[in-house]
Amino acid sequence: MLLQPASAITAGVVLLTVIGIAYGGTFMLRVVTGKQGANDLQKSFFRAGHAHAGVLVILGLVVLVLLDAAGVTSWMHVAAIGVLATAILIPGGFFLSVLGRDPQRPNGVIALVWVGFGVLTVSLVIAGIALIGAGAAQVG
Repeated sequence: MLLQPASAITAGVVLLTVIGIAYGGTFMLRVVTGKQGANDLQKSFFRAGHAHAGVLVILGLVVLVLLDAAGVTSWMHVAAIGVLATAILIPGGFFLSVLGRDPQRPNGVIALVWVGFGVLTVSLVIAGIALIGAGAAQVG
C-alpha cells in the first residue's frame, strides 16, 4: 500500500506538529508540579486539551491511512483533514478558554470545543461511509 502524495505530505506535516504536542507535555509537567501557576479549572482544561491533541492526531493519521488503503480518492478523503483539524480546534478551545489570571469559568472560546466536536462527528461519518463504500465496491 502506498500513500497518495497529498496524504504523505499531510502525514509528514502532522508528524512534525507532534513536536509541539510533546512540548505541551513539558508545560503540563510544569503545571502539575506547581512550577507553572494554574488554578484547578486551568489544570483540568490544560489536561483535557493536551490529551485531546495527542489522541486526535493519532486518530487523524489512522483515518488518513485507512482511506488511502481502501483506495478512497474522492472528496470524501477530506474527512481525514477534518479529523486532523479537530486536533487544533478542540485543544485550542480547552487551552484558550481558560487563559488569564485565576479564571473561574471558561470564556467564549470554549465554543471551539463544540465546533471541533461537530467537525469530528461529520468527518468520521464521511470517513465511515467512504470506507464502507470502498469495501462494498471491492466485494461486488
